[in-house]
Amino acid sequence: MRILVVDDEETLVDTLKRGLVAEGFAVDTCLNGLDGIELARSTPYDCIVLDIMLPGLNGFKFTSMLRAEEIWTPILMLTAKDGELDEAEALDTGADDFLKKPFSFTVLVARIRALLRRNVESRPPVLAAGDLSLDPSSHSVSRGGQSIELTTREFSFLELLLRNKGKVLNKREIIEHVWDYDFEGDSNIVEVYIGYLRKKIDTPFNVRSIKTVRGVGYLLEEDGGTRTAVLEDSATA
Repeated sequence: MRILVVDDEETLVDTLKRGLVAEGFAVDTCLNGLDGIELARSTPYDCIVLDIMLPGLNGFKFTSMLRAEEIWTPILMLTAKDGELDEAEALDTGADDFLKKPFSFTVLVARIRALLRRNVESRPPVLAAGDLSLDPSSHSVSRGGQSIELTTREFSFLELLLRNKGKVLNKREIIEHVWDYDFEGDSNIVEVYIGYLRKKIDTPFNVRSIKTVRGVGYLLEEDGGTRTAVLEDSATA
């Protein structure tokens, strides 16, 4: 899942980015409201963490402008300590939740995950394809009732595939949502993680669910994949 953090406290922004990346999110950051709203308009973020007091464009105006443009990305607004009026205005202008500064990082992550689950129609509580299921709230994965252990990055990758099951995702889309928008590493990391996922969610169950569409990208089969007696080498998928 991809998050935008907009705050003019550079140290806080850097700390939040490191922590959120460690939690498996892809994170973009911005230090002013004008640049932040352009990113929010042009990029399909899953959540925006937004400060009120920003240079160029404050958080209230930022939020009201996005809502007026029918951009409904969940917004978690950061408010001043004991700022009841700020909290009321945050909600009135279209923010989905607020958090007082200073705040616990653990609480911030919990609030973000709650926002990601809130829209039940587009974000079902448990994501599934056939007998493969992923529960974002408990951070658990299973196939046929058997628990599967994934790393944080593998979990984020599989969550992206499940949210887009049946749809081909190219490497750039995957990298921007699972890593960072400004990721400059080797794009072959996508193939590496596809291999990791296949070894954990497919091979032990004699299933092929992640399909390679040559020259285009990857998709997760909507029905959870095809069961086979002997799987072919995943490199030929």
